[in-house]
Amino acid sequence: MIEAVFWDFGGVFTASPFHAVRPYSASLGIEHDELLDLVFGPYHLDTDHPWHQLERGEGTLEAAMSAAVAAADARGIAFDPRAFFGAMRDDIDRTIVVDTVRALRTIGVRQSIITNNAKEFADGWRKLIPVDELFDDIVDSSAVGMRKPNPAIFELALERLGVRDASHAVFLDDFGPNVEAARALGMHGVIVVDPEPAMAELRALIGLAGGPVISSPASTT
Repeated sequence: MIEAVFWDFGGVFTASPFHAVRPYSASLGIEHDELLDLVFGPYHLDTDHPWHQLERGEGTLEAAMSAAVAAADARGIAFDPRAFFGAMRDDIDRTIVVDTVRALRTIGVRQSIITNNAKEFADGWRKLIPVDELFDDIVDSSAVGMRKPNPAIFELALERLGVRDASHAVFLDDFGPNVEAARALGMHGVIVVDPEPAMAELRALIGLAGGPVISSPASTT
């Protein structure tokens, strides 16, 4: 029985930042993976990279961007933080995801967000959807001092929702290593690339596959 669902935010309720900046990496004439490494470091690990420090609330966005610019300069790359963030466009309809959250609330499934985020982004991302209305808890990496894929952040999220058995919980994320970290604790994991099949997979895990409770017509939020 699934009693709780835990959601990533960026890449689930918005376009994936990892994929959205592909045009920008092309404009710099570098491989996409090189751009991601410059900005985010080895994202599948939890290290002292400036971006990881930012997400743990130990550093600032300015410091992380300065480090990225310096690393790019050392490689002869003209990295522009404003252009990088400006490239993050969201052209994927996420109505079905929000509607799924609402439907799960009506059947008593507890829900929480587990997000790797920066303090500087808090006001912005929380305004994109009615976060406080939809979720029972928010685990923001920059507020709790730990980030995915550190198992401790998943353990904290489970504890805060009162989930004693991780196998009774589902975690959704657009970044595979984060999902694998949740699965290693016993949680069910869903990787979100396209929202529609991901929501179908979630419905199947909860035992509502094909049912009308979580179905949603295509529309724009």
